[in-house]
Amino acid sequence: MSFSTIPLNKIVHFGQKTMLDRPLFNISWILGRFCNYKCSYCWPYARSDKQDFQSFEVYQNAIDEIKRQARQNGFTQFHWSFSGGEPTAYKRLLDLTKHLDDGAKTPYQSIHMTTNLSPGLNWWKSWADATCLLQRRSITASFHDEFAKEQEFGDKCLQLQYQTVLVTVNQVMVPDKFFETLERCKRLRARGINVTLKPQSDPTASAVVDGYTPEMIKIMQDDFEQPGEPQIKLTDGETDYYIDQAERFNALGFNKFANWTCNSGYQSVIIRGNEVKRAYSCHDVPLGEITNFNLFTSPQICTTPSCVSSADSKIPKCK
Repeated sequence: MSFSTIPLNKIVHFGQKTMLDRPLFNISWILGRFCNYKCSYCWPYARSDKQDFQSFEVYQNAIDEIKRQARQNGFTQFHWSFSGGEPTAYKRLLDLTKHLDDGAKTPYQSIHMTTNLSPGLNWWKSWADATCLLQRRSITASFHDEFAKEQEFGDKCLQLQYQTVLVTVNQVMVPDKFFETLERCKRLRARGINVTLKPQSDPTASAVVDGYTPEMIKIMQDDFEQPGEPQIKLTDGETDYYIDQAERFNALGFNKFANWTCNSGYQSVIIRGNEVKRAYSCHDVPLGEITNFNLFTSPQICTTPSCVSSADSKIPKCK
């Protein structure tokens, strides 16, 4: 499908379909910056050699408080997305995952994790067991050729899929290695593994790096369409349009929403270290710290020049 033909300049309302259609609250959570990989193209602030995870009790209490405040705003379903650094490096991740389940009190919960997929197959089986009571499970697997082996990486993706976990390989398309990387993505897809192509962001995570040709941009805009129903719904007030995933927004140049009304901080929240914010790219004053924060009680105006993270851009917005 040619997503680049959607009249994005006319769009007045959009968002992730599950957040538009259901009382779903979205949490994007960077558990820590520690990572066991040290990729040459990684942002300096995005990783650390030092273990920087907080105590299990702090994480546990934050989960309970998010649910309490979100329920006061009318949101009774939850989507949890954990990332890093490398979230699987947190020793009590499986215990934290199990804590999400609170029985009939929450009718629907889903979990997502962005990971380099470095743990062995036995660990992933344990993760699948720990998440089996949640209604939906998904993984974004980031492939890094400086550390990972393609065959082993693909085997893990397939093993997770056999355990009914939705897996998508998120491939950062470094301009200098674009077509070499594209061939590997094609091989993974030929094995039955979903792949998405992601533009590389600059060191400030505020823009896409230079170096892409028009051909490269076109490939990232339209190729490797995700299977199943599209995740994003957009409308110009008369016609509805659909995009398979918010990762395409940067490639399409659709990531500037200043002065739009945004549900971030009201229907979603991000946690980064000790800080609780509306969104990763958000220029607003933080909502508080992980041990003391307050969600908005209604949607607010966006004051940020651009959304580079798909976790930000998929949150419902109205012009």
